[in-house]
Amino acid sequence: MSDRMMIGHLYPGKIHPAALHNERKTQAHANPPAGTFQELLNENLLKISNHAAKRLQERGIELKGDQLAQIQSAVDKAAAKGSKESLILMKDMALIVNIPNRTVVTAMDGNAMKDNVFTQIDSAVIIS
Repeated sequence: MSDRMMIGHLYPGKIHPAALHNERKTQAHANPPAGTFQELLNENLLKISNHAAKRLQERGIELKGDQLAQIQSAVDKAAAKGSKESLILMKDMALIVNIPNRTVVTAMDGNAMKDNVFTQIDSAVIIS
């Protein structure tokens, strides 16, 4: 272990674990799953694809810590039901998330959602 580890190496383009739901942290400490540190880290982080990041920026959508925790919880619920591609509706925004990869594929604001048809999803999670 002579390689230096920098914060940017651990979390490039991903959401920091501190933004995750407290319940998930508690469960992780109670029954730590087997696997390497990198595998565990990748399993628990919500990633944002380049396409989704571009859409968030174009549409002026800013995700805050509490919203990220709610999205993470919605992803966990969809994963528990065996979902693959899920539509997550939160107030005036919609996210399409690849559940197995825990990756936000695209994002829309209220205006972009109007008269839109969502295809290639197998579930929807509505966050109030």
